[in-house]
Amino acid sequence: MIMNKVSVSDVNFKGRRALVRVDFNVPMDDNQKISDDRRIKASVPSIQKIMNDGGKVILCSHLGRPKGKMVETLSLKPVAIRLSEILGREVTFAEDCIGPEASNPVDKMEEGDCLLLENLRFHSEEESNSADFSRKLAALADIFVNDAFGTAHRAHASIEGVTHFFRQSVAGFLMENEIKFLGNTVSNPVRPFAAIIGGAKISGKIEVIESLIEKVDMLLIGGGMTFTFTRAIGHSTGKSLVEEDKIPLAKEIIDRCQRNGKELIFPVDVVVAEEATGTAHTEVVDIDKIQENMIGLDIGPKTAALFKEKLKDASTIIWNGPMGVFEIDQFASGTKAIAKILAELTSTGATTIVGGGDSAAAVSKANLNEKISHISTGGGASLEFLEGKLLPGIESLSNRTSPMSISTVIV
Repeated sequence: MIMNKVSVSDVNFKGRRALVRVDFNVPMDDNQKISDDRRIKASVPSIQKIMNDGGKVILCSHLGRPKGKMVETLSLKPVAIRLSEILGREVTFAEDCIGPEASNPVDKMEEGDCLLLENLRFHSEEESNSADFSRKLAALADIFVNDAFGTAHRAHASIEGVTHFFRQSVAGFLMENEIKFLGNTVSNPVRPFAAIIGGAKISGKIEVIESLIEKVDMLLIGGGMTFTFTRAIGHSTGKSLVEEDKIPLAKEIIDRCQRNGKELIFPVDVVVAEEATGTAHTEVVDIDKIQENMIGLDIGPKTAALFKEKLKDASTIIWNGPMGVFEIDQFASGTKAIAKILAELTSTGATTIVGGGDSAAAVSKANLNEKISHISTGGGASLEFLEGKLLPGIESLSNRTSPMSISTVIV
């Protein structure tokens, strides 16, 4: 797809109240201290653009799963404090997202001000996409900006519902970037085009694998799903994770790649242990030599070298899913190796895209964020986008080619 949605860069926000949907679903420790503020920082360019125009920024987000009730530990107040520090100016906090506790502070805003509403999911109507709740949210502003790609696959009130009550609904810079890289780059890749797919189970990635088979020149498989494939070609897998009911599907994917001339590459060695713990004794064995009492928990060094060799001439590479149980240091080497390979290839001109979730966390853990072309902020949204699904949060935005096009939205 092409980026045909109206963007914040197309709009002058002078004197306008902008309801900006952001993804501030950030991890917090037991003391409500934010442990990773990447999602907050990712929203800053759109916020600053609106503020610099002289607009009023009204931010809204969810945090966690409070199930429609007020949960003090899931308040967004700590996020308002952290965002104030990042912006270097006060971000006002509203004690609710609708009603007088939201509208009163909005009425007091001046041009260039920024306000954060309380957790949307303190109201069950957010997830049920209530039209009444959507209308009350929309009443706070004149224009809607969606900069929350991570929730773009959810047809919730603050994602899809509110757009029915705005004349203009536009993409934030983060959303625009995601569409550009995940949409445009994958739809029209510079070839050779390779995909690295990891993670625990085929069942969680089957649709994205099937979609990518049609597009890529090369598919590299890692992570726990490896063992369902290796069982499908007759190898012993010991106590490794195998989805028995997905073995026929694995065979079908192998056959399909062969029929379509796609190169399908599996690990040649694996790190094994008797249990997935940080104190377990580990060994590296060939993929067809896994002992009955062992569990495959990471790709081995020969596989990392093989993947590096295979990827050296690729011009476009997308990666989704870790190569092992990377949360445990003993089984993180393979995932770190892939992150380093992608960083090296980026420096030589390849376009590299990391598809969110665990893969993005692994890149961050290796301090390589700045050395990858694009790291998606979405987990489930990234997967569904790569599968070719229409995401409500994108589809509901104003098109440049529609009556709400660029020629009519600029003020």
